[in-house]
Amino acid sequence: MKLKDKVIIVTGSTMGIGAAIARRSVTEGARILIHGLEEDEGNAIADELGDSATFLQADLLDKSAPALIVAAALDAFGQIDGLVNNAAMVVQGNLETTDEDLWDCVMAVNTRAPFFLIKAAAPHLEKTGGSIVNIGSVNAHCGEENLVPYSISKGGLLTLTRNLGDTLHRRGIRVNQVNPGWVLTEQEHQRRIDQGMDETWPSRVPVEFAPSRGLIKPEEIAATVCLLLSDEFGPISGSVIDLEQYPILGRNPLKHLE
Repeated sequence: MKLKDKVIIVTGSTMGIGAAIARRSVTEGARILIHGLEEDEGNAIADELGDSATFLQADLLDKSAPALIVAAALDAFGQIDGLVNNAAMVVQGNLETTDEDLWDCVMAVNTRAPFFLIKAAAPHLEKTGGSIVNIGSVNAHCGEENLVPYSISKGGLLTLTRNLGDTLHRRGIRVNQVNPGWVLTEQEHQRRIDQGMDETWPSRVPVEFAPSRGLIKPEEIAATVCLLLSDEFGPISGSVIDLEQYPILGRNPLKHLE
């Protein structure tokens, strides 16, 4: 088991990619602090995982949340070996529709909170030779037209990973990142329905967006995250891995001329 006897904090783990990471980590031998806003879902996952998990409800907009999350993991399990910064606000916004309040919320959850969670956890990760994995997005490279604040926040997270991947490595802490592409989470499925698509929309995603003819599953992201958390990843730090079905940078898709 890749994570035997390790204690991992996974933020935003009551559903979606975070829940998949929590479940896979326990399968690999870890104990998990489940975190999120959804109390019922969080308690359900903690109950499912038994003695290997505990749940803490905390809002990352609250500046006290990082300290509370770290303290909860230490109280429950006595150590911290890994931190997965997965929680994020995925909201639409462009230059015209993004106001200051939306901007501040997105940056607070997606960029500020990971920084201060790392700061709070670092002394404990230093003791265990721990690992941090930040969950970014391929949108960090440019982003979609209506995901401007989200994309910028993930660009900031990417820089944070590269910077701390160097500086914290000198203290024995590895910092890496995965940038998922289009993942079929519960939230994404519902978001597209809210935008007017029907229940079966995932079966009709154009091949240029899903060459495999299916979207990425949360469990497929979780497999890579657990490898990055494990000792098997050796001394590698500061790496950012795009987990998409096609190259993000330098892609030259076929042009279909009518």
